[in-house]
Amino acid sequence: MNLSPARTLTHKRILVACLAAVLLTVTASTVEASAPNPADPADSADGQHDFDWELGVWRSDVRVLADPLSGSEEWLRFRGTSVVKPLMDGRANVVELDVSGEAGRIEALNFRLYEAQADRWSSTFVNLRDGLLTSSVYGGFHDGVGEFYGKDQLDGRPIEVRFLIFRPGPVKARFEQAYSDDGGATWETNWVAVDRRLHR
Repeated sequence: MNLSPARTLTHKRILVACLAAVLLTVTASTVEASAPNPADPADSADGQHDFDWELGVWRSDVRVLADPLSGSEEWLRFRGTSVVKPLMDGRANVVELDVSGEAGRIEALNFRLYEAQADRWSSTFVNLRDGLLTSSVYGGFHDGVGEFYGKDQLDGRPIEVRFLIFRPGPVKARFEQAYSDDGGATWETNWVAVDRRLHR
C-alpha cells in the first residue's frame, strides 16, 4: 500500500480518474453476493461484508517510520480522523484519512474493492497531495485478522508489502504496514494506526 508520506514513487503516473474507471468496470462485472450483513468478518459466508464493522468515523493515531528500510528508527506521529464509507452495496468502500502532526499533514484515500470470483479484496492508497496511486495489496480476513500482500518499489528497488488489520475490540482497530526487501523473509513495520470509534 506504500503509505509513506515522505516520498512518492516516480514511476507511477496513474491518476485518481483511472481508479474511478477501474472501479466502475470491476464492480459492473462483479456478481452481487446474497450473504447477510454480519457484524464480524469471521462470520461472513463470503468476504463481501468483511469491512462492514469499520463503516463510520474513527479517531486515528498514526505512527510512520520516517525512512523505511534504511536502518532509521525515527517515527513521525499524526492524529486525526478516518471516515469509512460504503460503495456499491458493500462491494467497495473508501477510507478518508485526515491526520496531522509536527511533520505536517496526511490527507489520503484508501479504495477497497471486493472481487467475488476470487473472494478477496484489493486495497489501493492515494495520497491527495499528488493524486497518485500506490500499488494495490490483495487479501482478506482469516480468523478475524486481515492479511493483505502486494509488490511495490522503494527508491527504485523492488519490495514486498504486507498490510495487517487487527480488531482487539468492537470499538478499536489496529492497522500495520510492513516492507520486505528480501522476498518476505523479514519484515520491517513502517506504519501503525490505532483507530477508536467515534460514531457510525
